[in-house]
Amino acid sequence: MNFQKVEFKLSAASPEQFPKDGIPQIAFAGKSNVGKSSVINRVLQRKKMAYVGSSPGKTIHINYFLVDEAAYLVDLPGYGYAKVSQSEKARWAKLMEQYFAAGLISLGIFIVDARHAPTKNDINMAKWFQDAGCPFVVLANKLDKLRKRDIEPNLDRIYGDLDLRDTDILIPFSAEKGTGREDLVECIECIARGEPIVTE
Repeated sequence: MNFQKVEFKLSAASPEQFPKDGIPQIAFAGKSNVGKSSVINRVLQRKKMAYVGSSPGKTIHINYFLVDEAAYLVDLPGYGYAKVSQSEKARWAKLMEQYFAAGLISLGIFIVDARHAPTKNDINMAKWFQDAGCPFVVLANKLDKLRKRDIEPNLDRIYGDLDLRDTDILIPFSAEKGTGREDLVECIECIARGEPIVTE
């Protein structure tokens, strides 16, 4: 896939707007300050394709980026730290529930902070992806901010707290440095080709 060939397609605010054209949908989720937009930009090797805000909670709809006419990268609203009203948070939650219920996810990419234990919301989001029945990848982002001796125990904690299955994949990742990009791209390309992801 040519990840340089990407275009923003639409911002969906309701289920009626979700694309149902058969193109694989790679859904990215994570809490509001985990660096989700930065991860998407790193995958695309662009600086500003997905919006990176100075404050969390800038993704308010479900945004679709079409890569090489082969797959959508789907940017889901963040959760947790955004300074928005409860009614707006409820709207986001309903939109997310509708998207997961639509059965359109070909691959789930769930981003957590490598430095910290998963929150209750993180654990719930991981279960949403697992219950959706799609292949599922966890990115432990901000790896560059960890001391080397803390990496393995932190990854073990994430794996255990999220109750990951043998078929789930955990990728140490740094949107800042590019660590883990090749592994993530390989997962996306497998799904775009209609092939299963090969795990170690």
